[in-house]
Amino acid sequence: MGRRSTKEDKNIYQQSRENMDLSREAAEEILAFVSADRIEKIESGKSAPHPDEVLAMEQGYQNPELSNYYCTHECPIGMKYVQKAELKELPQLTVELLSALHAMELERDQLIDISVDGRVNSFERKQFDVILQKLSALDRAIRGMRIWIEHALWTGKMDNAE
Repeated sequence: MGRRSTKEDKNIYQQSRENMDLSREAAEEILAFVSADRIEKIESGKSAPHPDEVLAMEQGYQNPELSNYYCTHECPIGMKYVQKAELKELPQLTVELLSALHAMELERDQLIDISVDGRVNSFERKQFDVILQKLSALDRAIRGMRIWIEHALWTGKMDNAE
């Protein structure tokens, strides 16, 4: 078990490691190719993590939020295209997902009408923007559910049997 840092503004990577009660040296063993020195640089903000390091930390620290955080806060492509999602309770995620699905179901006919000619005219543009907002809500709900599922598998809230 590692010492806890007294630093106030810990980033998500340090918080995740400490939540597992790992020292940087113990984390180095779990992460295999990420050294304790590299972990310190990432946690102190001296260096940005690489995607493969984030994936290793996500697995090693059993925190499925790390990849989504990286994509929505540190990766220029992800910041443009990936919806921020977070770990919530299953009932809340289920309601959000069903609500987003229902909203898209209501827009289905409009989407078909807009798409039939392969163009979006100026009149259809406002409708299409509303549809895109609802698609974003659906994407966020799906990402949140995926985070919950991965977390549940790691913590035993879901049976891992095939």
